[in-house]
Amino acid sequence: MSIFPTRRKLMSYAAAGCLALGIQTSARAADDIVIGASMPLTGAFGFAGIPLNLGFQDYVKIANDAGGIGSRKIKYISEDSGYAVDKSIAAFNRITASEKVSLYYGDSTGFSKTINAELNRRDSILMAGTSFATELNDPKNFPYQFIPGPDYSQMIGILLEYIAKTTPGAKIVLVNSDTEFGRDPIAATEKRAAELGLKIVGKIATPPTSVDVSTEVLKLRRADPDYTIFHGYVLAPLPEFMTQMKQLGLKSKFMGTFWSMDNSIWANSAAVADGYMGVMPYRYYFDTEGASPTLDKIRQLRPEYQTIYYTQGFLTAMLMIEAAKRTLDAKKDLTATNMKASLNSIKDFDTGGIIGVPISISGNTIPVGRVYQYDGANKTMKPVSDWIRIAK
Repeated sequence: MSIFPTRRKLMSYAAAGCLALGIQTSARAADDIVIGASMPLTGAFGFAGIPLNLGFQDYVKIANDAGGIGSRKIKYISEDSGYAVDKSIAAFNRITASEKVSLYYGDSTGFSKTINAELNRRDSILMAGTSFATELNDPKNFPYQFIPGPDYSQMIGILLEYIAKTTPGAKIVLVNSDTEFGRDPIAATEKRAAELGLKIVGKIATPPTSVDVSTEVLKLRRADPDYTIFHGYVLAPLPEFMTQMKQLGLKSKFMGTFWSMDNSIWANSAAVADGYMGVMPYRYYFDTEGASPTLDKIRQLRPEYQTIYYTQGFLTAMLMIEAAKRTLDAKKDLTATNMKASLNSIKDFDTGGIIGVPISISGNTIPVGRVYQYDGANKTMKPVSDWIRIAK
């Protein structure tokens, strides 16, 4: 009798080894709750994508350090999309081909709209992203997506509520970039302004970059608005608008939406930006008002200032993981249908101070925000309103 094992025995040993090692390893991997992301780490949106990615990483680490979800760990996988839809789709396909992804983060409105049919077909992934587009706030057509804050129309709706309270009957000019992003909230803004007794006395569109705005400023001079609301920009050409308007002696107050509200972007334009106001769905890194254990934790982890883009990533990860946790606690599978229902079961949820009031998510957004004003002398955004909730 040969002392060497037969080929059949060798195959059986190999199979046993696979059972002992490979399949168990696969089972452990399958137990991970996977979050994938097409993250804009380079390109035009890299300034936001890098801190967004860091916010995700930090919250996932905090959740895993606390035990994950039950006995299951959370795995976060991101790929650089360069803020290009085709690269975002390719990243989505690669990540979902190699992992059983339950949650996903997209880098743009274009990606969110393009991938929507695939999300609906799969019914296995709940998704959020950088976009606050009003179009995505539609649970019927975008049933497995959500926005970690108010949509763009709701953002300006919050500003209009503030204006109506502080300056009844005010005159307003809307200035937007001539892009889908910039045009997004115009119709809803005109409708809501009329309901609140506010007057839209002008609408101006410009390219979404630094340009000569002297012609547009003359239009603003003729309209002489109480408020000028900018939307569809990050920074340029807002400083140029405000500089020229102040030189002409116009007394208009300037306002903006989320992407132009990070404290750090105004540091080099502090004098001209003094008094600039806008809507913010989150509290700032340096805000110590009231109890804020989550912000305290962030400040311990990251002693240096973190932008609002970091906060958006951190909160999005928190809400995704909460949706998965509620689904598993209810003994249900991690389908998109079940996770979205769990997300929409969130009522009076305490974010630990990231948002200054308890939140509820009945649709695709969190329709709450606060008006902040830039203090040029101290280079700090300061609140000038209470938290404002509006109808979804």
